[in-house]
Amino acid sequence: MTASVATAEARRVRRYHLALLAVAALILLLSLARVIGDAPELTSSGTFSAALLLAVPIALAGLGGLWAERAGIVNIGLEGMMVLGTWFAGWAGYQWGAVAALVAGLLGGALGGLLHAIATVTFGVDHIISGVAINLLGPGITRFLSEVLYAQGTAAAEKGAGITTSPTLSSTAPEVSLPILSDGPDLLGKLESTHWFLLSDVAGMLRGLTHNVNVLVILAVALIPLTYFVLWRTAFGLRLRSCGENPWAAESLGVKVYRTKYVATVVSGAMAGLGGVFLVFVTTKYVEGQTSGRGFIGLAAMIFGNWRPGGLAVGASLFGYADGLQLRSSQAVTGLLLFGALLLLVYTGMQVRSRLAAELPGVRQYTAAAAAALAAVALLWLWLTVDKLPNEFVFITPHVLTLLVLSVASQSLRPPAADGVRYRRGEQH
Repeated sequence: MTASVATAEARRVRRYHLALLAVAALILLLSLARVIGDAPELTSSGTFSAALLLAVPIALAGLGGLWAERAGIVNIGLEGMMVLGTWFAGWAGYQWGAVAALVAGLLGGALGGLLHAIATVTFGVDHIISGVAINLLGPGITRFLSEVLYAQGTAAAEKGAGITTSPTLSSTAPEVSLPILSDGPDLLGKLESTHWFLLSDVAGMLRGLTHNVNVLVILAVALIPLTYFVLWRTAFGLRLRSCGENPWAAESLGVKVYRTKYVATVVSGAMAGLGGVFLVFVTTKYVEGQTSGRGFIGLAAMIFGNWRPGGLAVGASLFGYADGLQLRSSQAVTGLLLFGALLLLVYTGMQVRSRLAAELPGVRQYTAAAAAALAAVALLWLWLTVDKLPNEFVFITPHVLTLLVLSVASQSLRPPAADGVRYRRGEQH
């Protein structure tokens, strides 16, 4: 038993070291792409600051999906729950301030999660159908409430509200800077402006991630390791995950499956609602349609992360970074093509090296490497021939990236075994 524990610990340490090496390699490739492609926005503090703001609501929606699906509840209603979170945050925030907005947004999202739990857990409704219904109910309910509470002649209308927007929040969450790195003299900003290879790139990244950071961003980032600890390091988390793998076996061991699924789904809605609160804090008001499909992208980030918090964080960061780049300039997106080509070339080299080391015979073993090499050549050709991308292509870049990443990640996904399965107490499967 001691030897197996030591082996597992060694594997965790090895994965940790490999993750650090991967991050260092990505930073190096980004710096190379920035220098070769003359695209300073690839590693600028502005890009990373925007990426952080754009990644947070995606990560929160993904965390919501993670909580539900680890308990066996497919939750594609994250978008509707985010919409409920935005409306309730805007409604409470203009009257009572930031804290009230936070609490109301959490409760609004949790209400959507409760509806999903009632439909799927209690009444056995198909999880997809229930999720679609919540995605339709969310915008419908919020429009109805806006027409009732923000109509002309009301106190809210006098403060600038309309049927598609709430009054401005009376207060928002404060912003903080990390001591030493971004507080006081702007040393990172000065180093970034030198445009030195690698050093200025690292400075730009650090400045973007640590300078004037919203407190809610810090809370959202802290929720990722907290979720890992609760779900993978506590007895409650073990019971919750057992409900997603085999609820009948969990039932036989005394786990209260219905209650656990309810808790997980309500927490899922609250997480999505918190993502909506963040959007309201960024715009300082509720605006109809401000979620812009981030609930669905959060679901994609969760799937990309293989239903684990660390992978989810990577997926949300990737989508947020692509979205931040397209907001900066089309030249930045062109530089992303070069970065993608360099990344694929490195991947091709790693695949060929691993195949040669394993001495695997046959042409089929090199299919992945060949496909990656062809994709790298295509991206290089686009980078060399396209001076400025059309605005339409720049706008859809995050969505195209979502599809590409999911198509690659889907080869090694392992969802919970009973995810989406209808459960009834006493049944045997």
